[in-house]
Amino acid sequence: MITNEINAGVLAYLGDAVYEVLIRDYLTDKYKVKAKELQKEAIKYVSAEAQANILKNLINKNVLTEEELYTVGRARNYKTNSKPKHVDIKTYKKATALEALFGMLYKNKDINRIEEIMKEIIGE
Repeated sequence: MITNEINAGVLAYLGDAVYEVLIRDYLTDKYKVKAKELQKEAIKYVSAEAQANILKNLINKNVLTEEELYTVGRARNYKTNSKPKHVDIKTYKKATALEALFGMLYKNKDINRIEEIMKEIIGE
């Protein structure tokens, strides 16, 4: 499937779920605590602010390929009808771009690349 033909909002929708599962899997392996504590830890990775900062770091470290940067740009520029409640629009769009990246990689079945990026995110 050619992911450039898929709406950036749809990629972000899918990528949100993929990213959330990966973070939860990582946290449940790393911490043997109750769900409430896991949720507190997850905020460090899944909040809009955290996702925007993660994307910024991936870009600054030149981790992303040209195709990945293209998808990120499409998602950042995607016009949405929803308005974020607790975050400014720029931060929201950057977070959406990270989600779209994961959506694109998942649709492309590029599990190795997803794992590489996750290792960069979690610092392994």
